[in-house]
Amino acid sequence: MKTANLDYDLPVELVAQQPAAERTHSRLLVLDRRTGCTIDTRFDRLGDFLSPGDCLVLNNTKVLPARFFARRASGGKIEGLFLDETAPRTWSAMLKGAGKLKQGETIHIKDRDKNDFCKAFLLDKLGEGRCLLEIEAHADALTILGRVGFPPLPPYIKRDDDPIVAREDMARYQTVYARIDGAVAAPTAGLHFTTSLMENLQRSGIGFAYITLHVGAGTFKPVAAENLEDHRIHAERFTIDADNAQKINAAQRESKRIIAVGTTSVRTLESLPGPRIEPASGTTDLFITPGYEFKFVDAMITNFHLPRSTLLALVAAFAGLENTLAAYRHASAEKYRFYSYGDAMIIA
Repeated sequence: MKTANLDYDLPVELVAQQPAAERTHSRLLVLDRRTGCTIDTRFDRLGDFLSPGDCLVLNNTKVLPARFFARRASGGKIEGLFLDETAPRTWSAMLKGAGKLKQGETIHIKDRDKNDFCKAFLLDKLGEGRCLLEIEAHADALTILGRVGFPPLPPYIKRDDDPIVAREDMARYQTVYARIDGAVAAPTAGLHFTTSLMENLQRSGIGFAYITLHVGAGTFKPVAAENLEDHRIHAERFTIDADNAQKINAAQRESKRIIAVGTTSVRTLESLPGPRIEPASGTTDLFITPGYEFKFVDAMITNFHLPRSTLLALVAAFAGLENTLAAYRHASAEKYRFYSYGDAMIIA
C-alpha cells in the first residue's frame, strides 16, 4: 500500500492546542465500519453506544514529565526528551539541535524555575537526535524528572518552559486511571474519561480491564517510506496481568464485545498469540496496516490521527481506508478538534 493513501487535508486551526474545558465535553464521532454511517455526539454520551457486558480495555500507563530544558556552557538553549534510564545515572534522550553538541560536552539541566539543577555529560550521539547522557546527580530518573520535567506534549502543541502552563498540562495530559510510570506520550483516547463517567458505565453493566503499554516517542514519527510495508515501527514495552486477562476472556466467552480504548490497547491485545488472552510481558513492534485480521478487538475508541502515521494506518485497517478517510473529511467539515488534545471516535 502506498503511504500517500494515508494523506488527508486538515486546516491548521483544527489542530487542538488545548484540551476541552471538561474531559467528557469532547465531541464523539460514532462510525459504523460496516455501513460507513456516522453520528455526531459528545463523549459524555458514550454509554448510549455501549451494551451491558461490553469490556473496555484501557492502557494505565502513566506519562512521565519527560521534557526538559538545559543550557550549554556558551548559554545556548537545549530542549530534551527523556526516553529511558539505560543504567544508573545514564539517560537515553532526544536532544533538539544535537548536531551542535560535541561528544564529551557538559550541559546544565534546568529545573522548572529555570535554575541550574544538575550537569549532564554527553557520552555518545546515536543518530537522529538521540543521545546518551551521564547525569551528575545522585538520584534516579523519576526523582530528577519530578524536579526538572515538563509534560512531553507532541510538537504540534506549542508550549514553552512556562511552569504555570506546565502544571495545567500535567493534569490534563494524563488519564484519570494512569498508574504505572513509563510513557513519554499519552494514550490520548483515554484522556476523555472521568472517574464519574467510568462509575456510571460500570453501574450500567460495562466492564473494565487494564493493560500497560508505555507509549514511546516514536508514536509521533511519520511514515517516510513510499510503501507502507517498508516502514519499521518503534518497539514499546507492555504488560497484561492474570486478573485483567481473565476479565477479557470472560467477556469473550459470553460473546460480549472487547472495546479497545486507544491504538495502544489495540496493539497490545493484537500482539498476543491467542486464541485466549494469557498474562504476558514483553515488547511489541506490531505494525497493523490495512488487510490485517483482528483477533480480539471488536470495537475501538480513538482520537483523530496525523496523516501518514502508523496510528492512522491502524484505524484504516480496522474501519476500512475509505470509511476512515470519509469520516475524517466529515470531522474536518464539522470542525472537530484533531490530534492529542482533540475529539474522539468510537468505531464499531
